[in-house]
Amino acid sequence: MTRRLLALVVALTCSAGLSGERVQLDADSRFKALASLVSEKMRDYHIPGVALGIVENGTVTMRAFGVTNVDDPLPITTHTVFPIASISKTIAATAMMRLVEQGRVDLRAPVRRYLPDFRVQDDAVSRDVTIWHLLTHTSGWEGQVAPPDRGDQSLKAFVDGMGTLMQLAPPGAAWSYNNAGFSIAGRVIETVTGQSINAAIRDLVFMPLGLEHAGTTAAEFLSAPRFALGHFNRGDNPATPQRPFVPSTSVTAGGVGLCLTDLLTYARFHLGDGTAANGERVLTKASLDLMKTPQLRKQSNDDDIGLPWHLRRVGDVLTAAHGGTLGGHILLLELVPERTFAIGILTNASNGWRLIQDVERAALQSYEGATFTTNHAIAHRGLIETLPTAHPLATQPDPAPYVGRYLRPMNALVVRADRGRVFVQVRPNAGEAQPEMPVAFYGPDRAVVTGGTDQGQSIEFVRAPDGRVRWVRVTGRIAVRETEK
Repeated sequence: MTRRLLALVVALTCSAGLSGERVQLDADSRFKALASLVSEKMRDYHIPGVALGIVENGTVTMRAFGVTNVDDPLPITTHTVFPIASISKTIAATAMMRLVEQGRVDLRAPVRRYLPDFRVQDDAVSRDVTIWHLLTHTSGWEGQVAPPDRGDQSLKAFVDGMGTLMQLAPPGAAWSYNNAGFSIAGRVIETVTGQSINAAIRDLVFMPLGLEHAGTTAAEFLSAPRFALGHFNRGDNPATPQRPFVPSTSVTAGGVGLCLTDLLTYARFHLGDGTAANGERVLTKASLDLMKTPQLRKQSNDDDIGLPWHLRRVGDVLTAAHGGTLGGHILLLELVPERTFAIGILTNASNGWRLIQDVERAALQSYEGATFTTNHAIAHRGLIETLPTAHPLATQPDPAPYVGRYLRPMNALVVRADRGRVFVQVRPNAGEAQPEMPVAFYGPDRAVVTGGTDQGQSIEFVRAPDGRVRWVRVTGRIAVRETEK
């Protein structure tokens, strides 16, 4: 990034959508330190634009940095729209909880109650999988698949074509980040409301909460006052604009876009009692609390999953967060419910995850006194991140229970041992294999990548009820061990 672009740092605050809250005009020393860190990390990681916001006890502080597009450098503002990618899943769950409160959806009901023809590869799963499984990423089928682009028929076409979707685990047996489950949830919302998912999300969430710049289509994003184009980073090279911009074809898995002001309005709602800024009752506090209540532990790490907030305890601070990754945009919304605190970070570069984790950790430390302990096993939250600190065990476990070939539709993961060292490699069904990742165990069934471009990332092994290692989880997604012949 050039110095001219870096100089376009915009410090803007605004109150649109934040009625009843104080918007801070002069940031305190903690926020100023965060802003300085953002500027530093933008230089380090070649990130064109960032929007940063904090909610703390009724005070909202926002600042925008850099530009929307390195080729046409308009300043980012607090009203610049970013695709929020998988943070959209929390909006989908908010809509679903409204339908639950209206008595139109039962979280524990099978999907077939609402989609009678629903079918995946496994007949028993087709019959028994529930709405709860969809919202907690525990359906067990392959999740890294997206609907075809069929306009308002996209989700219907996707669900109609799921009959051969590979089942990797029984429902509830192995937590695995699952976009497909949220696409199915979107189809349930369409069927129950009789609306397209775009209209349903608008009526159930955007309008009641007063999210003025929120949208679900490329036309809505690009008609906003400003739009942050995504950029890709390759090594230490400058960020390159990603064209054409292609939004997610699944609104509920990753297709919402909004600005920082709207994101913090949304955060305040989830920190509150269920009323919107205009006083309208949207959800009960009990429903909001349920969404942030652990539903199950993500096996082989220290995080839990809510509905669908990712729950992590950092020292004595409990956080509920969701990240997003899409087309050169990396983003995070994180709540600290017990302390009415939230942080939103929106970036328009694929290196943004590096900035986000640095700024997130600094914010939790400075605002909440959070401490990051050694060997705290973190799990995937919708964006890449590395372990804060990981010290490998002095005596590494026998690699034999982990060695093998693990399968999923698009690739295989091979785990091998060589003279006591363990390596994990992703081998696509077509094309060249990715470089091997050397790993070391720092806890039971918990490994960390010790070298290469993925250094510091977590890899988890998950056991079946009989105690044998059955799955490996890389970047939050499982592969199932190949059956021995």
